[in-house]
Amino acid sequence: MPTRKHPLAEVFGHLTTDMSLKAKRFRAHRLCPFNNIVPNCTKDKARNPLGVCGIYQDDMPIITCPIRFREDWIIADEAASFFFDKAATWSSLTEVRMNDSKGKSAGNIDMVLVAYDNNGKVYDFGALEIQAVYISGNVREPFEHYMQDQQGRASMDCLKNPTIHGLIIFHHRAKDLSRNFFSKAE
Repeated sequence: MPTRKHPLAEVFGHLTTDMSLKAKRFRAHRLCPFNNIVPNCTKDKARNPLGVCGIYQDDMPIITCPIRFREDWIIADEAASFFFDKAATWSSLTEVRMNDSKGKSAGNIDMVLVAYDNNGKVYDFGALEIQAVYISGNVREPFEHYMQDQQGRASMDCLKNPTIHGLIIFHHRAKDLSRNFFSKAE
């Protein structure tokens, strides 16, 4: 039985119990510390983002935002070690636009890694589409409740709310995802 009484683990990149000046600034300005394409969190809505990076399942924090996987670019390192030889020189690009045969946008690829030679010529590449459990409808209410009084609600009790208490999600941690995904793809 979980001892946590609410599902929120990280909000705008910081534990809900973190009341440091940095954590408060990130929450006040809705900032994303995990290399989003803009400084602010854009999850769910740009004007009122759902700044929940992770939630608890069985007292384990799990990632619910795909941008969260970009912390310190570990996912790029792991992908490069899967796609390329150890000695390869590589770089990564994010949000790479793909066009269809008529030149119209077919969407973006989350991350493309390219290996290049000493002359800068690309000789290999790999593409990643990064997924996390999408939970906006399940945690919007506790998120909004927490944001109204962060200090007072850092340890709030949501277990009495059947919608929140019954939250069922898949367990994916960044390390497990990057390691297990790449080893299964071989």
